[in-house]
Amino acid sequence: MLFGNKIRELRDEQGVLQRQLAALLEIDTPMFSKIERGDRRAKREQVIKLAEYFHQDEKEMLTLWLADKVLDAIGDEDELSHGAITVAQEQIQK
Repeated sequence: MLFGNKIRELRDEQGVLQRQLAALLEIDTPMFSKIERGDRRAKREQVIKLAEYFHQDEKEMLTLWLADKVLDAIGDEDELSHGAITVAQEQIQK
C-alpha cells in the first residue's frame, strides 16, 4: 500500500479532503477511500492526475503504484518472492 500511504500523507499535509480528490478523479468518495486504503488500485491516469495535483514527481508516484502491483502479484510467496523478483529484474534489464 505504498501509493495509498503516499496519497494519504500528502492529503493530510495539505489539508485536502478525500471528496476533493475524488472529484478531481471523477470518482465517488468511497472509491477514493478504497484506493487510499489499498483495497482498490488506482488507474495509471489517476496516478498521473494526483502527481500533478500534489506537484509530485510523476515517475516516483508511478513507481510506488507499480510496486504495489508487484507486491499484490507476489502475495504470500515469502520463500519464492526474492527469487521471482530477481528473475524479473534480469528480464527487464535485457
